[in-house]
Amino acid sequence: MKIAVVGATGLVGQEMLKVIKERKLNYDELLLVASPRSVGKIIEYNGKGYTVIGMDDAVAAKPDIAMFSAGGSTSLEWAPKFAAVGTTVIDNSSAWRMDPDKKLIVPEINANELTENNKIIANPNCSTIQMVMALAPLHKKYGIKRLVISTYQSVTGTGKEAVDQLMNERKGDFSQKVYPHPIDMNVLPHIDVFQENGYTKEEMKMVDETKKILGDNSIAITATAVRLPVMGGHSESINVEFLKEYNLDDIKTLLNNAEGVVVEDDIANNIYPMPLNAHQKDEVFVGRLRRDDSQPNALNMWVVADNLRKGAATNAVQIAEYLITKKVAVV
Repeated sequence: MKIAVVGATGLVGQEMLKVIKERKLNYDELLLVASPRSVGKIIEYNGKGYTVIGMDDAVAAKPDIAMFSAGGSTSLEWAPKFAAVGTTVIDNSSAWRMDPDKKLIVPEINANELTENNKIIANPNCSTIQMVMALAPLHKKYGIKRLVISTYQSVTGTGKEAVDQLMNERKGDFSQKVYPHPIDMNVLPHIDVFQENGYTKEEMKMVDETKKILGDNSIAITATAVRLPVMGGHSESINVEFLKEYNLDDIKTLLNNAEGVVVEDDIANNIYPMPLNAHQKDEVFVGRLRRDDSQPNALNMWVVADNLRKGAATNAVQIAEYLITKKVAVV
């Protein structure tokens, strides 16, 4: 089993390597792949020095699985080249997510859709992953009619330069600008580029990807995505309107029994999900569960997860684990 991590020097790539080690992903050979400016660098990993290689060499090596976290344009160019030599690509960018011929996978929900013919597999958007993890068991029982979502997203979702901007601003240095405005002591209702309909691309990702993962285009969804000067994870306020009447205790039981979901909902003791506590954890945390009395069959919930872990790296590694266990990606 030969595995490549493409974009190995980036935030998500580094997190993938950490998750691979933690979860003891079974491989015989590991290839660390990055852009030309990083080729030749030595990365110390798991007690061994790895020389970073370029894309051409990585394709020539014909890995069984390649986990991409190198941006959409890189994926559009190179994922088909890897697939052509028999590699199964797990891509973390938005490049392939809404392609009708590509599977959009959250393993706990729809990994069973994968076959050996799926050579390019899309990893969903970080904010979508944590949300559908909480919603899938509820949709299965009650049916979701409508979602109203507000996100509160970490600067780590933008990358290392955004983290640097935040930390520099805290020291009074405003010279580096990844965002159009300062992020420290501020809130930006602007993630990704604005679309013709007035929504941002991030907001529309949540709309479109949720429908695809849950396999239901009838769900009405609206979202507002917001960037905060926070590290550790994304938070989401979600208002869910169900097709059927629900029982709040049953909601909590369904979530408690859902793989990868942890309920933290004890307001008497000020226990609720926070990114500070979700940091470096793979679970999706759900709390502030309460009935919305303004609308029939409606529920309010608060969902938090580490966007670099379950929102990106962990989900990709879990897909790889499934492929290896089911022998779907063995050349």
